Amino acid sequence: MLPAFSISELIKKSCISVCAAFLCALSMNLFLVPAHVYAAGINGAAQLISDILLDGVNLHLSIGLLILILNLPIAALGWYKVGKSFTLFSFITVLLTSLFLTILPVHPLSSDILLNSIFGGMISALGVGIALKYGISTGGLDIIAIFLTRHNRNASSGKYFLILNGIIIVIAGAVYEWQYALYTLISRFVNSYVIDMIHTKYQKLTVITVTDRSERLIEAIQDQFDRGMTVIPSYGGFTGSKKSTLMMVISHYELYKMERLIKSIDPNAFTNILETNKIIGTFHTEEQQRAIQAMKHGEHTLKVEQTLGPQDYERFQKLFNTSAVK
Repeated sequence: MLPAFSISELIKKSCISVCAAFLCALSMNLFLVPAHVYAAGINGAAQLISDILLDGVNLHLSIGLLILILNLPIAALGWYKVGKSFTLFSFITVLLTSLFLTILPVHPLSSDILLNSIFGGMISALGVGIALKYGISTGGLDIIAIFLTRHNRNASSGKYFLILNGIIIVIAGAVYEWQYALYTLISRFVNSYVIDMIHTKYQKLTVITVTDRSERLIEAIQDQFDRGMTVIPSYGGFTGSKKSTLMMVISHYELYKMERLIKSIDPNAFTNILETNKIIGTFHTEEQQRAIQAMKHGEHTLKVEQTLGPQDYERFQKLFNTSAVK
């Protein structure tokens, strides 16, 4: 079943996908590809495969086509294991990136490999950062990293980005000259730095919201996220009016959705978003949240129990049974 979107949301996310795809394609065809500096993730892997096939067996396959082919199995994985909305717009961005790479000419603006590395990484990061800010991605490693992180809750997705990008850099250095691998590292550093400026590098965020519509907001958050939260009675410093402060921890991929939800319930709410370095205690993954949602609607299957674990399953079973009795 396809995720439901309002017309305005569909237009906004489609525009973001077009912008992100264009910037990624622009960075490759004007800077990275002419300089033999490799892009991040699947785009870089497609570059490397295209170069090896051309130099090794004289077979020319366009980078755009390879990006599309490599992303097909990843899109299937994301659709079933990560999230339909996230994967749908990520794959749309991939399709558009492939299209722009085919349309835009490969035309170097500079012969300086260092300048190409810096500006290629910077422009690509603008596209990736804008996409992440609105709850989508440019495909590839984003989806793989999220999937792997969910199966190893003690590791950050940044670790998997580092490993997967490292493989591409090492192969590029071994097959071609090591200077290209080193310039690729410079490009990746610039890329990561700019993405962090646009979007948060932290995997977990603490959201503190002061609102006078706490009951509606709590109900909406629990319905859409199943995030636990602390409710602190409070009051306005100037007005003295009664308020409630809600404090919760979310993943950065939930940030855009959370912002929209808070604004829709209480446009006048004051929200402070803090970077969270470490969590001690329970923090449910998106997969576990879906299992909790299933229990809310009366599903008590073995898969739900395995996802939550025996203790959480029993705890939520009692909670929902008690709520039903009330």
